[in-house]
Amino acid sequence: MSPKPQVERRRNRPLREALDELLEHTRDIARRAKEMTPQELEYSQQRLEWLADEVWRVAMGSEPPA
Repeated sequence: MSPKPQVERRRNRPLREALDELLEHTRDIARRAKEMTPQELEYSQQRLEWLADEVWRVAMGSEPPA
């Protein structure tokens, strides 16, 4: 079985960047969650939701909100 080419990673750079940011934020939360204040957790959750929306928007090819 031949390896799958990784063309998509290079072709859709905005999506890769959005996914990388989402993963970085998720990992940061996973490391720090027990020490975070309720306000920090709330903000982190809001940011996760925003980043997930951004990933979806980029993946679907939608224009950014005005």
